[in-house]
Amino acid sequence: MPRKARLDAPGSLHHIMVRGINKSVIFRDDQDRSRFLARLGQNVVETESSVYAWALMQNHAHLLIRSGKQGISGLMRKLLTWYAQYYNRRHRRTGHLFENRYKSILCEEETYLLALVRYIHLNPIRAKVVKSMEELDRYPWSGHQMIVGKTDYPWMGRAYVLSQFGGTKRKSIQAYRRFVEEEVGKGRNPALMGGGLIRSHGGWSQVLALRRKGETGSSDERILGGGDFVDRILREVEERQLRQMKFRMRDSRSIGDIIQEECRRRKVSADELRRGGRRSRVSEARAAIAFRSKEELGISGAEIARYLGVNTSSINRALARMDAFLAEQSYAP
Repeated sequence: MPRKARLDAPGSLHHIMVRGINKSVIFRDDQDRSRFLARLGQNVVETESSVYAWALMQNHAHLLIRSGKQGISGLMRKLLTWYAQYYNRRHRRTGHLFENRYKSILCEEETYLLALVRYIHLNPIRAKVVKSMEELDRYPWSGHQMIVGKTDYPWMGRAYVLSQFGGTKRKSIQAYRRFVEEEVGKGRNPALMGGGLIRSHGGWSQVLALRRKGETGSSDERILGGGDFVDRILREVEERQLRQMKFRMRDSRSIGDIIQEECRRRKVSADELRRGGRRSRVSEARAAIAFRSKEELGISGAEIARYLGVNTSSINRALARMDAFLAEQSYAP
């Protein structure tokens, strides 16, 4: 069964999970972690996003991000492409660093914000990297330390998280810490980890109870939220896609214009481009067209592929090469 496209609703809460390919290590030491966080912070500020929780483990990372106006995909693509370039150069390795697709779950904030902050920040204790709340308070590689006031990351939405607990700053920190400590030793929460129905209804017991009553509810494995929230998000995504399509139809600029410009600039013919030519100049033109179409017109990889007469994976590879090139230009040892 083909994977569904990620839901990228701007201004929404996203639980992002990034894993090393074949469970390989993605952070070898503190320098790697520091560079990843510095780049994350830069991209968060640039995209006007907010981070409410994060945890860097040895072979994976969790992020809880409210996306900016441009959505989450651009932020994550730039972050992971840059970091892979940095990591490979520093550790003298080649090839992919991350699994092909990071996992992104769009979350119902009112119900799940604090549960996800707690779940993410308890990762070091569940993994036995630290043994107690006291150690977690001092652990530098999760956002918990920031929220309890032991360090400072200007790009993290600490005030927003603490505002959920009310009271003075001191009392809200104490309430937050008690809230996190309540879950120590309870293991994983199936309502946060299971499939679409489990997420939408709070666990298998609730799903089975609904089935016994003969009731159903909307669900989607890409969404953490109740049935009404699932329906609303899917409806909004569909409406946004229709608006974008209508805008592109009205806009005087089209992918055809970009194809003509890049073919003229690189001295290749549109016919050779659409026949899937593999000359380096043709490949460069295809990558530039794909990148500009995505960035300037918001066109999906599949749609770009249809215009150029190639398969979607070819366009995805071209976009990855372009991202790698841009990451190389911005790389600072």
